[in-house]
Amino acid sequence: MASIFIVAEAGVNHNGKVELAKRLIDEAKRAGADAIKFQTFKAENLLIADAPKAAYQLASTPGGESQYGMLKRLELDREAHRCLFEYCRETKLEFISSPFDIDSIRFLGAMGLNILKIPSGEITNLPYLREIAAQQKAVILSTGMSDMAEVEQAVRVLLNGGLRKDQLTVLHCNTEYPTPDEDVNLKAMLQIRDRLGVRVGYSDHTLGHEVTVAAAALGAEVIEKHFTLDRSMPGPDHASSMEPDAFRDMVLAVRRIEKALGNGIKRPSRSEIKNIGIVRKSIVARTKIKRGERFTEENLTVKRPGTGLSPMFWDEILGIPASRDYEPDDMIER
Repeated sequence: MASIFIVAEAGVNHNGKVELAKRLIDEAKRAGADAIKFQTFKAENLLIADAPKAAYQLASTPGGESQYGMLKRLELDREAHRCLFEYCRETKLEFISSPFDIDSIRFLGAMGLNILKIPSGEITNLPYLREIAAQQKAVILSTGMSDMAEVEQAVRVLLNGGLRKDQLTVLHCNTEYPTPDEDVNLKAMLQIRDRLGVRVGYSDHTLGHEVTVAAAALGAEVIEKHFTLDRSMPGPDHASSMEPDAFRDMVLAVRRIEKALGNGIKRPSRSEIKNIGIVRKSIVARTKIKRGERFTEENLTVKRPGTGLSPMFWDEILGIPASRDYEPDDMIER
């Protein structure tokens, strides 16, 4: 079974600083992530000047600062992207980014990324989806704020644009930061899988890692979790992100669940085979039985250990004459 692909969602938690982004890469690697994900955008291509902030952004960024001003401050320029891409290569951590406009898609494609991430807000952006498909890269699609019809439509656009189904992973997601437990609706991940026949995963914005582990148990093949060096840092996403030690605990929990899921074939494990003879039972004499006396429910019983004749042969043994004398608790022979 392929290993669950765990993405540390750094997003804009670098606060616009390359050195902070490098520290995020180092800590994500130490925490056991398979990849780290950033965001690629130019504020002027992303939103109009007076676009409002989301409630969680208002609560975690300076008052009076517009969404445009916030995002302009959090941009990483092209040279910073190349620097971080190379740093990830040296660190042996997959570099992923979410482009937010067509120019950014083309830049990331030309830079040589293996995986492009479609953020939830772009799921209804037709020209954007077509450009993503044209890159012929592996694609991870987040589906926050969408219904099943919108997910199906986005996937159809990607596939019609030339993306192969085996290149696509669709993540169930909720874009509220943090997501209330009652709004997670984790079973929707299974609806996406069963309806579309694609690989699925989960982008988690809840607090803690319990829901992430549940997603792994339900069959998520990709897991994404927001990642920061310090939740108290200024910025829109830090407070709802996971710090390195907690992220490491999450990774260990996911890997444990992944190991426990096994291959789905019901059979005794190597560790428990030794217990079979101890815990199961055998057919034994309840009373003294003379040679030639027939076995009955009155002179037989079932007791541990299970190293003799299985009680599953009970019906076949009844009525057969004993081939020798038996003392109580002697194991019956056929």
